[in-house]
Amino acid sequence: MKLIDSIVREAPQIAALRRDMHAHPELSFEEVRTASLVATKLAEWGIPVNRGLGRTGVVGIVKNGSSSRAVGLRADMDALPMQELNTFEHASKHNGKMHACGHDGHVAMLLAASQYFAKHRNFDGTVYLIFQPAEEFGGGAREMIKDGLFERFPMEAVFGMHNWPGQRVGRFGVAPGLACASSNEFRILVCGRGGHAAQPHNAIDPVPVACEIVQALQTIISRNKRPIDPGVVSVTMIHAGEATNVMPDSCELRGTVRTFTLEALDLIEKRMQQVAEHVCAAHEATCEFEFIRGYPPTVNSAAEAEFARRVLASIVGEENVMLQDPGMGAEDFAYMLQAKPGAYCDIGNGDGSHRDVGHGSGPCMLHNPSYDFNDELIPLGATYWVRLAEAWLAKDRA
Repeated sequence: MKLIDSIVREAPQIAALRRDMHAHPELSFEEVRTASLVATKLAEWGIPVNRGLGRTGVVGIVKNGSSSRAVGLRADMDALPMQELNTFEHASKHNGKMHACGHDGHVAMLLAASQYFAKHRNFDGTVYLIFQPAEEFGGGAREMIKDGLFERFPMEAVFGMHNWPGQRVGRFGVAPGLACASSNEFRILVCGRGGHAAQPHNAIDPVPVACEIVQALQTIISRNKRPIDPGVVSVTMIHAGEATNVMPDSCELRGTVRTFTLEALDLIEKRMQQVAEHVCAAHEATCEFEFIRGYPPTVNSAAEAEFARRVLASIVGEENVMLQDPGMGAEDFAYMLQAKPGAYCDIGNGDGSHRDVGHGSGPCMLHNPSYDFNDELIPLGATYWVRLAEAWLAKDRA
């Protein structure tokens, strides 16, 4: 790997900042401490700072030369509402909050690149350093755009990166086209008639109706949707009842739908409502159906994905830049890619062996209570950001 020596030397200090962020996680739109840490460091390094986009977002500006050309580099800052199982020193100090997706590491990699840019401006143009809030919940990218991100900071393209557990350190994934699926939520309230559990004939029990709906929803994926169109319907929450001898009046189902295309999403939403209403009607129950469309699919533009691939290959070699498989997870970087050309890549986070002490049981996977970002990625990810910006703003590309 062709890492930048000065970034490697500064990596332990940046890793300490990362661990501090991990110990003090903040949820979507609550990243006040994290944003202040980022802004303070950027200012300390002489980088002009803009705060408040998307409520808690931060944008740093690094200029050099006279060119009007510009590129954006984005990292997300928020944590998840879940309990950490790790017991090492930098484990979360806040119950019910955890950096279980590595956004602390994403911030650290962009900070390491920012520190280098402050000292070495080997480009002609502007690099915008975008520290985004609320990727997990709330669409922070969309909110930054609403607040004028691309008008106030005009850039030709924008790039994002996410760590990927299970992929070894030193490997990346990027490809043109689809990178992530759309993310959508649903709520189905099955309304029956409560009664004594010993007298089911005098009630309309919503629980078996809800169970039948759960099973029937999967036929949409297996029998209504085209097999070559990926789609997922997952019921993740079922709530009903308060006592073992009482049939409840209602049973609530909640979950998520993921697709790569709007056509598949339209079909699934329509059929879900039909299935829910007709299954309820068959049992003399009624239902309330709510479908909330969330993040759109994340789609890399072809030219920018190829550009990112070439930059990555120059750092880790062609054999270590994999063709990125699109996943059913979602990413609100999708909003930025709807507004600007760009590319979103994966950086391997390893197999979890970096968690040498104090981690809980289970794999080091995203959204897992035993997860921790691999600090070995900091100089590698930062080197990518630097080489990407330098190559994009090179005079021979003007």
